[in-house]
Amino acid sequence: MPVEAKICGITDLAALNAAIVGGARLVGFVFFPASPRALKPAAAADLAKAVPPGVLRVGLTVDATDAQIEAILAVVPLDVLQLHGHESPARASAVRARFGLRVIKAIAVSDAGDADAARCYEGHVDCLLFDARPPSGASRPGGNALTFDWRVLARRDWQQPWLLAGGLTAANVMEAVRLSGAGAVDVSSGVEDSPGHKDPALIHDFLARVAQIKLATHEPTVAPGSAAAHI
Repeated sequence: MPVEAKICGITDLAALNAAIVGGARLVGFVFFPASPRALKPAAAADLAKAVPPGVLRVGLTVDATDAQIEAILAVVPLDVLQLHGHESPARASAVRARFGLRVIKAIAVSDAGDADAARCYEGHVDCLLFDARPPSGASRPGGNALTFDWRVLARRDWQQPWLLAGGLTAANVMEAVRLSGAGAVDVSSGVEDSPGHKDPALIHDFLARVAQIKLATHEPTVAPGSAAAHI
């Protein structure tokens, strides 16, 4: 089974086209003002409408209220909501129920204890996303070009699909998958030539490298099945 990829923080049509042509199964739009990748709903709507069937459109929010999510969904056609803040399992479950969309919950990881703590979200969300814990005082919870010890995710029998994020690039993604057992990966800063600006060539290189990875070469400790197919 091939590894799947999500390109997050897309802000223009060139990046979107590179992601789609390269075979990304998920594309992400950021609705968090502190991020250099943040979009207004109207701009995100134009991009989301250009996404073909078979590619999931993900909206990233951080501790958003129901009213804020409603304002986004009133304009932007999304398939999935990614909760990248401090949302509790109960809050994640409530978002999924209220808006009728699938939910990805981002988990900040610095050690094995953080991975253990993610168990409380199982059954409340459709997919987990493991990202590097941001440094103290950081203005945003993700997209900081930081990695963590990918081995803390290996050999775990997760009940649902999950994605690996945090400082991934074309140069390290194969090793990241080998050590973590991830069946899907998420990249943002690793395909940018400046903060917030995706480079189509870097997207191409990243997705080409991901396409070379085969899960069959790994020990059977990964999450059950395709992230995109099961979200």
